[in-house]
Amino acid sequence: MTKGKITKLSVSDVRFPTSLEQHGSDAMHTDPDYSVVYVVIETDGGLKGYGITFTIGRGTEIVVCAVEALSALVIGKSLEDIVSDFRSFYRLLTSDGQMRWIGPEKGVIQLATAAILNAIWDMWARAEGKPLWKLLVDMEPKQLIRCIDFRYLSDALTEQEALESQRGKAEQMLKEGYPAYTTSCAWLGYSDEQLTELCSAALAEGWTKFKVKVGADLQDDIRRCSLIRKMIGPEKTLMIDANQRWDVAEAITWVTKLAEFCPLWIEEPTCPDDILGHAAISKALAPLGIGVATGEQCHNRVMFKQFLQASALQFVQIDSCRVGSVNENLATILMAAKFKVPVCPHAGGVGLCELVHHLSIFDYISVSASLDNRIKRKMDDHKPSNQAELLEFWQQEWNKVIQSYL
Repeated sequence: MTKGKITKLSVSDVRFPTSLEQHGSDAMHTDPDYSVVYVVIETDGGLKGYGITFTIGRGTEIVVCAVEALSALVIGKSLEDIVSDFRSFYRLLTSDGQMRWIGPEKGVIQLATAAILNAIWDMWARAEGKPLWKLLVDMEPKQLIRCIDFRYLSDALTEQEALESQRGKAEQMLKEGYPAYTTSCAWLGYSDEQLTELCSAALAEGWTKFKVKVGADLQDDIRRCSLIRKMIGPEKTLMIDANQRWDVAEAITWVTKLAEFCPLWIEEPTCPDDILGHAAISKALAPLGIGVATGEQCHNRVMFKQFLQASALQFVQIDSCRVGSVNENLATILMAAKFKVPVCPHAGGVGLCELVHHLSIFDYISVSASLDNRIKRKMDDHKPSNQAELLEFWQQEWNKVIQSYL
């Protein structure tokens, strides 16, 4: 694996004007411009790694500054040194004696950490000549565990428990793939005509699971959910997503009024930091057969630990760029397995779908060995799965949008 030392870390602020047509709009984020902080790490041996973290426009430049501040901890190290003691390298990035003060392990500094670590994992996979999921699946359990920082987790999951929870099951995945859902037809800013057209197209393509954005206006939500449910029929799966819009009591009342449409889950019903609030919502909605899904705004593994301990969620939504990259997501996947809660990753932004499907495949093959109540976000067939192609792809998409408005 000795391919030199890391000599360069470059970072770019890449944004796309998705707000022009309200792509990605929801009850709290009405004008998102999907964006990435794009990191490229290079060694003097010619090896490169590509990593991202996702943002939605303004503020991306702040994450870029944080990446630049952390870069001094990366340059000069070799990939072999890093991955031979990955836990220590993770702590190096997250526990700098001064920079951790603006975290710790949360917010802008953690987004920057995720971008850098995603690039390191990409570099490691390239050095081994494997996609990321295969790199993870092929690891010896003890090697995998050494990538995880178990600090603050031992009251919920010990290293020994994590070792014992790993198992293998690849045959079904190779034959059938991983179930997915689509949100593309039901962004909050879309008209009923758009919803109808896009839902019809998704049905024609064979989609069976649909997510609808809700939370801005109850009567609008009733109309839109009714429209989608009538189109997809009673046998297909519907989920709803409020993107943190409601107070706890309001969430319970609002979702109760949408229960007639039989949603599998309500996603992010309230403040993403309110663990006990989510627990109250979960308890209230359980008799209606509606679960709570959350996690895309969870700062770190400790928050996931507490959500699981409090029975505050029924679907764990890890995010490949919000927490500390693969390292921290591995911890969450293993905790979810212990608490018997399915992992249904958050995705949908620039590059998130491409990243998170590696974690879903790892979860199935090496940890859960089950697809029960497990789904991931749709990954558009025309998007590149190779991270090295990501910047070029999105630049092409940007040019298409710009040309359409000239």
